[in-house]
Amino acid sequence: MVSNPDTQQSIDRDYFLCCLSDLEDLQTIELTIADRQLFAIRQDNQLFAYWNSCPHMGVPLNWRPERFLDLDRTFLQCSSHGALFQIHNGECVAGPCVSDHLTAISLKAEGDHYFISANQPLPAPLINLRAAAMRDLD
Repeated sequence: MVSNPDTQQSIDRDYFLCCLSDLEDLQTIELTIADRQLFAIRQDNQLFAYWNSCPHMGVPLNWRPERFLDLDRTFLQCSSHGALFQIHNGECVAGPCVSDHLTAISLKAEGDHYFISANQPLPAPLINLRAAAMRDLD
């Protein structure tokens, strides 16, 4: 990772994410870059990628590994407060952060292979609510 005290950290190189053909429709894949979690989801032969952070609280969306969808498998859902996000653009359509968006990640496709593009900013680290609560008890 590129680190400069005057600028935000950014992704220093392209990272292989997956082959589109390896994912079924609405299947997700997760990846960690510099201790930041991201996920991608295939929908209608397209791949959408987002940092795994709810815009409302800064906590991970999924309740289990690679589980990001609501029960109807229509929306991405935050496991903390149930906010619903459109898959194709990350917009919140229900919950406490309506009209806000997940932070999209730029992808680069080379045939069937998808990569996380270099030179895009890294998000702030996720909030660990359990660790924060434990610190409050001290």
